[in-house]
Amino acid sequence: MVFPFRSVQDFQIEIPDEVEIFRKSVRELVEQKIMPRWQEIEKTNEIPKEIFKEMGELGLFGVGIPEEYDGQGGGQLMTAILTEEVARAIPSLGVAIGVNHLFGIPILLFGSEELKKKYIPPIARGEAFGAHANTEPVAGSDVAGIQSKAKKVNDHYVINARKVFISGAGKANYFVVSARTEPPKADKRWWGITVFVVEKDWPGVNVGQQFKVIGMRGEQPYEVILEDVKVPAENVVGKVNEGFKIVVTTYDYTRIGIAAQAVGIAQASFEKALNYALQRETFNKPIVTHEMIIDKIANMYIRLEAARLLTYWAATLADKGRKEFVIAASLAKAFATETAEWIARQAIQVHGGYGVDTEMGVERYLRDAIITTIYEGTNEIQRLTIVRQLVRQAFGLRI
Repeated sequence: MVFPFRSVQDFQIEIPDEVEIFRKSVRELVEQKIMPRWQEIEKTNEIPKEIFKEMGELGLFGVGIPEEYDGQGGGQLMTAILTEEVARAIPSLGVAIGVNHLFGIPILLFGSEELKKKYIPPIARGEAFGAHANTEPVAGSDVAGIQSKAKKVNDHYVINARKVFISGAGKANYFVVSARTEPPKADKRWWGITVFVVEKDWPGVNVGQQFKVIGMRGEQPYEVILEDVKVPAENVVGKVNEGFKIVVTTYDYTRIGIAAQAVGIAQASFEKALNYALQRETFNKPIVTHEMIIDKIANMYIRLEAARLLTYWAATLADKGRKEFVIAASLAKAFATETAEWIARQAIQVHGGYGVDTEMGVERYLRDAIITTIYEGTNEIQRLTIVRQLVRQAFGLRI
C-alpha cells in the first residue's frame, strides 16, 4: 500500500499522442494570435471578441464536453493542457475557459437531459457563455453558508440573491445559481440548497459592479443581483435541497483547471526569467552564470515540473473515474498556485528593476498568480479538504 493510495500504479500519467498533437495546435494558436495581444488586454481590461470567435470556431470551448452535446470530447487532462497553454499567454483567458466548465459540469453531472440539450451545445460551440454564481458577501469557500432565497410558487421558483466575485458574468448568457429552498437542518448545515439554471435576459437578473481586483485583466469578476427572478421548476439542477453536493462536486473537478492555469503562469514566468538571465550581463558575463541566479532558475524549474506532474496526475485520476482524484485535485491546486506565485516573484527578482515595469509583462504574472491561490476554494480550504479526504480514504472516518 502506498498510503493513502493502493498501489504505485495509482501514480501513472498516460498522455495519448492525440493529446500532444492537440497541445501543439493550441500552442501555435496562442503564439500567433493571442500572445501578441497581452498588452492590449492589460490596458483595456477586455479580451477581444475575435479571440473568443476564433477559439469557438476551432472548437476549443467544446473540449471536455461530450460529442453528443456538440463538444469535442476529451476529458480533464485535455482540458487542463488547453488551459495551461492559454494561461501561459493570457491567464484571464484561462479563466474564461474555466468559467464555462463551472457552468457546464454541474449540468452534465446532475442535470436533466432537457437541461443538457438546451444549455450545453451553445456553450460547446462558443455561441454562448456560462457563469457560476455561488459566492456571496457572507459565503464563499463555506458553501453551506449561502443565504440567497428561492421560494416555490406553483410551477416555478422565485429567487432573490446577491452574488459577488462572479467571473465571466459580463459576457455570460446563462448562470448556474445556488439558493436556499429550505433552512439548514441542525445536524446538516448543507441541507436546503438548490441549484438552478438562470438566463441573463430574464426579468430581475442584473449584472452589477465589476470588482477591480489586482490581476486577471480581461476577465475580472462581477456582482450579480437577482430580484424576484422567476425560474421554471424544470431548470432545477439535480435534487431540490441537495445542491450543496452539486456545488462541491463541481469544484472537485474545476480546481484541476485552476492548477492548470497556475502551471501556465509558472511556465511563462520561468521562460521569461531564463531568457533574461541568458541575455543580461553583469561583471562581463551573463547573470545566468552567477551562483545566486543559478539557484533561482534551478529551484523555479524543480517546482514548475512538480506542479505540472501533480496537475496531470489529478486530471488522469479524474478521467479514470477514480474517487481519489478529489485529494489529488486539492494537492495540485494548492501546490501549483503557490508555485506560480513563488516562481513569478523570483522572475521579477531575476529581472531586477525591469521586473516591476508593466511594459515588460513580468509583474502581471505575479498579480494573476495571487488570485489563483484564492478562488475555487482558498488554499486553506484545500488543506482542509486534503486532510479530510486523507482520513476518509485511509481510515473511513469523517472529520
